[in-house]
Amino acid sequence: HHSSALLRRASRSSSTSLHSTVSRTTQSSPSPLDPSPIGSQCRSYGGVSSAFRTVRSSVPRWSHGVDWKSPANLTSQIRTAASPVLDRFHRNLATMASQNAFSGILTGLPKPGGGEFGKFYKSAIRNCDNFQVTKEDVEKIIDWEKTAPKQVEIPFKPARVLLQDFTGVPAVVDLACMRDAMNNLGGDSNKINPLVPVDLVIDHSVQVDVARSENAVQANMELEFQRNKERFAFLKWGSKAFHNMLVVPPGSGIVHQVNLEYLGRVVFNTDGVLYPDSVVGTDSHTTMIDGLGVAGWGVGGIEAEAAMLGQPMSMVLPGVVGFKLSGKLRDGVTATDLVLTVTQMLRKHGVVGKFVEFHGEGVGKISLADRATIANMSPEYGATMGFFPVDDVTLQYLRLTGRSDDTVAMIEAYLRANNMFVDYNEPQVERVYSSYLELDLADVEPCISGPKRPHDRVPLKDMKADWHSCLDNKVGFKGFAVPKDSQDKVAKFSFHGEPAELKHGSVVIAAITSCTNTSNPSVMLGAGLVAKKACELGLKVKPWIKTSLAPGSGVVTKYLLKSGLQKYLDEQGFNIVGYGCTTCIGNSGDLDETVGAAITENDIIASAVLSGNRNFEGRVHALTRANYLASPPLVVAYALAGTVDIDFEKEPIGVGKDGNDVYFRDIWPSTQEVADAVQSSVLPDMFKSTYEAITKGNPMWNNLSVEESKLYSWDPKSTYIHEPPYFKNMTMDPPGAHGVKDAYCLLNFGDSITTDHISPAGSIQKDSPAAKYLLERGVDRKDFNSYGSRRGNDEIMARGTFANIRIVNKLLNGEVGPKTVHIPTGEKLSVFDAASRYKAAGQDTIVLAGAEYGSGSSRDWAAKGPMLLGVKAVIAKSFERIHRSNLVGMGIIPLCFKAGEDADTLGLTGHERYNIDLPNNINEIRPGQDVTVTTDNGKSFTCTARFDTEVELAYFNHGGILPYVIRQLTTQK
Repeated sequence: HHSSALLRRASRSSSTSLHSTVSRTTQSSPSPLDPSPIGSQCRSYGGVSSAFRTVRSSVPRWSHGVDWKSPANLTSQIRTAASPVLDRFHRNLATMASQNAFSGILTGLPKPGGGEFGKFYKSAIRNCDNFQVTKEDVEKIIDWEKTAPKQVEIPFKPARVLLQDFTGVPAVVDLACMRDAMNNLGGDSNKINPLVPVDLVIDHSVQVDVARSENAVQANMELEFQRNKERFAFLKWGSKAFHNMLVVPPGSGIVHQVNLEYLGRVVFNTDGVLYPDSVVGTDSHTTMIDGLGVAGWGVGGIEAEAAMLGQPMSMVLPGVVGFKLSGKLRDGVTATDLVLTVTQMLRKHGVVGKFVEFHGEGVGKISLADRATIANMSPEYGATMGFFPVDDVTLQYLRLTGRSDDTVAMIEAYLRANNMFVDYNEPQVERVYSSYLELDLADVEPCISGPKRPHDRVPLKDMKADWHSCLDNKVGFKGFAVPKDSQDKVAKFSFHGEPAELKHGSVVIAAITSCTNTSNPSVMLGAGLVAKKACELGLKVKPWIKTSLAPGSGVVTKYLLKSGLQKYLDEQGFNIVGYGCTTCIGNSGDLDETVGAAITENDIIASAVLSGNRNFEGRVHALTRANYLASPPLVVAYALAGTVDIDFEKEPIGVGKDGNDVYFRDIWPSTQEVADAVQSSVLPDMFKSTYEAITKGNPMWNNLSVEESKLYSWDPKSTYIHEPPYFKNMTMDPPGAHGVKDAYCLLNFGDSITTDHISPAGSIQKDSPAAKYLLERGVDRKDFNSYGSRRGNDEIMARGTFANIRIVNKLLNGEVGPKTVHIPTGEKLSVFDAASRYKAAGQDTIVLAGAEYGSGSSRDWAAKGPMLLGVKAVIAKSFERIHRSNLVGMGIIPLCFKAGEDADTLGLTGHERYNIDLPNNINEIRPGQDVTVTTDNGKSFTCTARFDTEVELAYFNHGGILPYVIRQLTTQK
């Protein structure tokens, strides 16, 4: 039988990369699912942690009696063992070059015209050095069907690391700080250098300050540089001070779109060794690259730093969910409708911590851009990866985007030689998956998601009824509790001299934004066609709606201009505002004062409609309580309607110039109209010219002057870049394991507390502790910028921890906002002030939480912040994958209540003091063991310690992952 393509890729990439892993050791090249360019880095990497030596789990030899010495035998065994996904994975396993147990399996890959592309390992073993990656690790991957259900741990080394500037600044701050720490311990600070290629794209800083203007791009970029000059100069320093680091300047595009169109290698060729491309990124939507057949997913900044420094990522071998697609989309249905449907189905199925692999003849019928849209939203459906194996469609896209014919030929030859290429012209073999799902594409209907969560999908035809039930329902994910008698309230106001009005559901922000959709020419040109039809019929978007268009790369502008559709978008107010994430991450800029006043004075539930991927409360804009995710053409349609309180099938969108009603169907383009526009307007030269220009930078970037030095000279007065305290007083001896004694509860939460609640990225509220800190240092309110842009300053980020305006803390008995009760005095304080009091008194704190704690963006500050506040443990019903590992990475103990129990069932109020009984000797703690928690009022309950791997226990013993890495590197020869 065939196992999933994903697992095949995995084996090639993982620390034990099955097929190509080995190839990396000597010299490697990327396989489709290869998560790790390991060999290339590993060669120079002799030392490995004792934690890894202890991970030699006693896995039995293969049950199928494979003879390790016979390469042919091994290959056939591996071939039958995995899906393309895991396959890719094996090849990237963390193999090191020193002594490869499988070096005899290196095979030449012939070129059709003579000669060879390079050599590769026909197995999961490229990085197998029997040290960081053992023979047993390789066996576990090959036997994944038996081992995956057992939560088996494997080491994995990705081929490269991807950063954006919000997460990249703190990563480079940490690297700079680690160099200082290394220096102070008498080590060689040059050992702190990325050992794999690191690409950092600056895309998170541009804000929509100026919209609806021809000059918006230039005006917003000038403001972006004014605000972020210090950060940008710091990143430019980093690009010179560290090897292997490419910084893509502001104004170039969105990281995931640049990755798809330009950075993605699919197969690496390093010194003549071929191995699968694989990537981890400090942004949860890194999964977008899975649409290109490259294994990639989001990790916290903490893990990314360790991966850069050559530490294998420890992960649990995942199950692979097979998602079969059949049929084709109906006329007028978009990729966004498809991804919102898939997201809802997979959320319901439960795929957290799993790989999802898309297969079936329906896959061959969807474009690469559509696949990338589906892969992009993996974090919203909870999967680690949503993988599409490479096929002819992938190869066509690689040619379209300017990859050379020779490169594409090498990619195809390598993947075919390793059984990682899917050819839909051949009969398809049924693959083995851990579980199965199926969708007939013809069943997908137009839809949007909201008003507060990406997986709360609403079919367009039900939207009006759904909106009215949201107004009625009690406050929650689908409720605003607006009393019946005020549901029809109209707020009249004057907008720059013209009469204007808002009601519940009125659209005040309409944004075509986000890598999820701006990388997809069909929906972008679809939006242009809607704007054109509306212009021709005489419809116009109301002037008080803040409309914007922020493409993910310069290519979009080129094809919108070529198609002649940009002028219609401009007429409807969708002028280009910049090249970056903008509204999708909360950089939506201010609303006009008159609009803001009308909302707040009348308590209007105003709406934003955006083509983004996240719509959690408080994220898009503080004044839009309803936020809906929609395709770009639907964003234009809702902007024209001016409200989400509309039934598009029955009610007109507006009145045309001839006085007749104009309906949704009158402005909606057919699938064929869109396909024709894509065919005639999206051309290979556009990609080539855009990306040739990208590395040249732009005048503002090129004029930034930075000193060239190996160690960073910290400026104590800087409010953007501050030396963090992580390594103060650090010695070579690990601090050891510890329990928690007499801790107070800092916060008591319910379910679905996101990383946006824990560490907001958006605006700094004017009366918050962070605002106070900035005002004391002479920073004007208008220059506060966002929390995300100040992540290089730990003082601000500690003050911004749990500072989300919509956070609900049970200690406040129903009051919403970033405050808590200081238990000893009963005083109500900001979270930062309460935490400071506990710390000053030498008192530990813990956090109580419900299910899905830490869901949402991968955000290392959601773990660093609580650590700086003195939080020693979080006790929750369940954790989001990345956030849990980040807590461990910062030395915080993650505990889970037993099934069926939580703070409420146990009668915990948060006013107790907590003891967590953990041994002081790390060797007495096992991954996932039971731990007893007692309180000062006589309660006792059992939790599961969520240290999931031996490596995580080693991090805990060292006080976190970064001190661990420094101690390892210092002792390495």
